[in-house]
Amino acid sequence: MLSILISGNLMAQDNNAVVPQKNKWSFLVEPYMMFPSMNGSVGLGDLPDATIDAGSNDIFGNLKMGFMLNAEATTGKWTIGSDVLYMNLAQGVDPRNLINSGEITAKQIGWEVSGLYCVTPWLELGIGGLLNSINSGVDLNVNVIGGGTTTKSKSMTETWFDPMLIARVKSKPGEKFIYQFRGEIGGFGVGSDLAWQIQTYAGYQFSKLFQITGGYRIISLDYETGTGQNRFMYNVDTSGPVLRFGFNF
Repeated sequence: MLSILISGNLMAQDNNAVVPQKNKWSFLVEPYMMFPSMNGSVGLGDLPDATIDAGSNDIFGNLKMGFMLNAEATTGKWTIGSDVLYMNLAQGVDPRNLINSGEITAKQIGWEVSGLYCVTPWLELGIGGLLNSINSGVDLNVNVIGGGTTTKSKSMTETWFDPMLIARVKSKPGEKFIYQFRGEIGGFGVGSDLAWQIQTYAGYQFSKLFQITGGYRIISLDYETGTGQNRFMYNVDTSGPVLRFGFNF
């Protein structure tokens, strides 16, 4: 009788040891670096629209300053995320039509908050909201009829909100080799006419605490508002390699 009670208690203790704690939160904090280039067009006021087309050789020359931080909290089926991005970019203007030469600058602050639901161990679906604030400036050398050029400059700041639909495919929890592919689409005329993002990463989790991933990110914003001197048009794809340093808690 005594041996039955002892063995029963040991089995209960073993069972308690392997049952996972429900609603236990885990956290990931990832400061990261992005080396971006810009492609698209910017229009401010009544100045001619300026076109930019950065090649691969420009990727490491456009970022004047940047700060990026991704954070996630997950428990069971749900993941809550926050991604903060600040970039100070500069890119030369393509000469065309009335424009002889020039430069576009863009100081961009982006903050996205998201909620994802785990449909399978490798697939998450959810929604998010992206707040954009962009200070865009153009310095243009404009061709003058009869010869020569004249300099025209303008700077404007615009802030708007884009709702986003999100899908993410990722490695299963506990794997050493980690990867993820994240796609987003939104705007829908609420802010941007169209906003979308693609992020793809792969890396290695060296310990329970630390991991490194690298990959590529594209942020596309097609936004326009106002008329005349108040017109603000920003139709730009910002893309480039990304290196992320992750800390798990």
